[in-house]
Amino acid sequence: MSKEKPAADGVETIAPEDRNVPTEAAPTAAAEAGTIDISFSPGLTSFLASNNIALGFTSYQTGRLYLIGHGPEGKLALHEAVYPQAMGLTGNADRIYLGTLTQIVRMENVLGLGQRANHVHDKVYVPRNLQTTGNIDIHELGIQDNGRILFVNTRYNCLCEPSLTHSFKPVWKPDFISELVGEDRCHLNGLAMVDGKPKYVSAVSRSDVVNGWREDRDEGGLIVDVESQAIVADGLSMPHSPRVHDGRLWLLNSGTGELGWIAPDSPQFVPLAFFPGFLRGLAFHGDHAFVTLSKPRKGHFEGLALDGLLKAKDSEAWCGVQIVSKADGALRHWLRFEGAITELFDICVLPGVRNPITLGPNSVEIRDFLTIEPAGL
Repeated sequence: MSKEKPAADGVETIAPEDRNVPTEAAPTAAAEAGTIDISFSPGLTSFLASNNIALGFTSYQTGRLYLIGHGPEGKLALHEAVYPQAMGLTGNADRIYLGTLTQIVRMENVLGLGQRANHVHDKVYVPRNLQTTGNIDIHELGIQDNGRILFVNTRYNCLCEPSLTHSFKPVWKPDFISELVGEDRCHLNGLAMVDGKPKYVSAVSRSDVVNGWREDRDEGGLIVDVESQAIVADGLSMPHSPRVHDGRLWLLNSGTGELGWIAPDSPQFVPLAFFPGFLRGLAFHGDHAFVTLSKPRKGHFEGLALDGLLKAKDSEAWCGVQIVSKADGALRHWLRFEGAITELFDICVLPGVRNPITLGPNSVEIRDFLTIEPAGL
């Protein structure tokens, strides 16, 4: 189990050797890059426990799916599994979907009500289906009202469903994209679902040429209404993770490091809070917003307004998770990575989950972890 140790500045840390890490068949990017230090706010564990939630988030840079919950004796429990280029993530107490470098992974919780693994874990998410798409740069995922997965295919600038026979099945593209071709033209990246249907997407620009979005990162970003093709907001800086919550269209204006919403009577972005990092990954639960932060990547995330804002606030960029009040943007809790991990991607809240674990598809444990569905004989 993971353990916590007090740090000199009063925050809590998890020692690398104490993390709950499955054995993998080959060295991972993080292991090759060096050590990882993890610190977190003193009240994070009790916050998760009082809200009866766990969190999942991804790091595509090091190929990790992380699950954090609250373990015995009030300890923060952190579990990680290796998935190449782990990105889009959505899930609940029963099932998790994950987009990776070449696949969409469906994980099922195999524990019944009241069952525990190793006496402490209330959920064990096991990969039961790995749908191969090839390298199409899968970003965010959504679950439709018919149960089918919808995902952002960034390389082909469209929304897709998995196909039984092919790499993917396109179902929607922006009007400004003239053809389906494997060129990341507008950097379509985020997806907002409403009542099981796609409602909004985010893109870095409306470019229709290969990599054209890279020339318009500062203020070319936009939010598109999927049904009408209308541009509901533009002039944004690398927007990401649109979400409809409590009647508002929320999003991350990543180029400025801000969480905010789109005003209902105009296409204006209204910032709620600034975060010291490049933002991708947004979830809500109760009165709080959960955001993932990354350190700016040389050549891609540098040169944005975020750089000047960090300098003005005399702040270093973070890699981690911050939890803020939805009412006023005040920081409530946080978890921070230092060392080999510098970028995170998506995040999801797992309601009703206390201390989850998952088995990576290449882990030693999954070879002999067998469960049998009742046959009704």
